[in-house]
Amino acid sequence: MTDTGAVSGAGVSVIGGRARNEDAYLAESPVFVVADGMGGHIAGAEAAWAAVTAFRALAGEPATPADVERAHLEARRLVDGVQEEVGGESGTTLTGAIAVTHRGHPWWMVINVGDSRTYALEGGVLRQISVDHSHVQELVTAGRITPAQALVHPDRNILTRAVGDHQTRMDAWLVPHVPGRRLVIASDGLMKEVEDAEIGEIVGLIGDAEAAAAALVELAVGRGARDNVTVVVADSDLVTPVDADPSPWTLWGDDARADTGADTTASERRRGDA
Repeated sequence: MTDTGAVSGAGVSVIGGRARNEDAYLAESPVFVVADGMGGHIAGAEAAWAAVTAFRALAGEPATPADVERAHLEARRLVDGVQEEVGGESGTTLTGAIAVTHRGHPWWMVINVGDSRTYALEGGVLRQISVDHSHVQELVTAGRITPAQALVHPDRNILTRAVGDHQTRMDAWLVPHVPGRRLVIASDGLMKEVEDAEIGEIVGLIGDAEAAAAALVELAVGRGARDNVTVVVADSDLVTPVDADPSPWTLWGDDARADTGADTTASERRRGDA
């Protein structure tokens, strides 16, 4: 667990029902990220650790949105290196939040590639910030299936974007620091076993970030988690002024950009069985 007095957090990761843990995470202020290696590809664990390694340079240092962009591109470079080393496809999801300074004000910069998720809990309500890059999410967005149907859909393991697909885009939002707002970052092994409402209830009741992350992981494992389960919980004492301008980055919420996921279908990747 790390605590700078302003931004703090902790993470927990377990193997679950897999042969090995292909998740990786970093919870060192100001960086809180989770990567989930693709079990259906060679060296998924190595890809996840490579992506996380790219963000270690930001740990313990002041960060800007440009720093986060560079770390994302470095993550892609390192994962490409893993693919070259093993001589086959490898990839990983990547999501999380980095505390940054933009135009003189503090923000959370939330990033996402793939279907691991970053949530925000505020006032007892859990809301998903990230948008899944997955085939079933596209079907849900198009109104062809419901979120409940997506959980059991035969194509639920198909990703439409990943680190390792030779693209350069990530989704990113500048999210204001608000008193009492807590972030939850997790690999999909958690969401397969625990509903969003339950996630919100647990992280709302347990004040300590590490204890909250551990409680979520334990609940998933207790329900027979078939996948690796990784959870990072992050808190902040910072406050973003209400009149702060996030431009050119998009403010999460009603003003969130409409094009997330618009170019995803060219990079279809499939996870291992889950």
